[in-house]
Amino acid sequence: MKKIVLASNNQGKLAELRTMLAPLGLQLLAQAELGIAEAAEPFHTFVENALAKARHAAQQSGLPALADDAGLCVDVFGGLPGVDTAYYATQFGYEKGDDNNVRALLEQMQGVDNRRAAMVSTLVAMRSAADPEPLIAVGRVVGEIARAPIGNNGFGFDPVMYIPAFGKTFAQLPDDVKNANSHRGRAMRAMLELMRERWLT
Repeated sequence: MKKIVLASNNQGKLAELRTMLAPLGLQLLAQAELGIAEAAEPFHTFVENALAKARHAAQQSGLPALADDAGLCVDVFGGLPGVDTAYYATQFGYEKGDDNNVRALLEQMQGVDNRRAAMVSTLVAMRSAADPEPLIAVGRVVGEIARAPIGNNGFGFDPVMYIPAFGKTFAQLPDDVKNANSHRGRAMRAMLELMRERWLT
């Protein structure tokens, strides 16, 4: 089985992406398993940060690398928090963490009627750090920010990301349904097609 390194130590992402890559015969390793520190993410767009992370992991490991930069883009905030999603709570005096992020978001959206938001995932795969043609796939799901957390599945903003098509939040959906319909699931399906077409033929 061919190995590919994931430029992330997020266990939720690792589990989701590992399951999705298995059909291609690719074994996904977390960069921490190889002693690789996380890359700097100084950019303001998902694609630039994902490129930086994939390049760093490929360079340090000598293996192909896959990076995901994802976040929540809230319409009423002009698309923010965007690339700063993981650290959203810290700008309001809370410690970094999923529960605090949800708490801070609900506080900031008190009294706001326009609750439209998108979860966005940008995946970048590189055969090597010098790969001139990285594979780039984007997945996006539009929903609404619920007024309170509902459900116990998933991670991040899943408990408040209400998807009208299902009448539920992401945290209320079974793993297989969520993975098939999430921003990361959509990006990964596009990435698998790119890998089949460009890397595995």
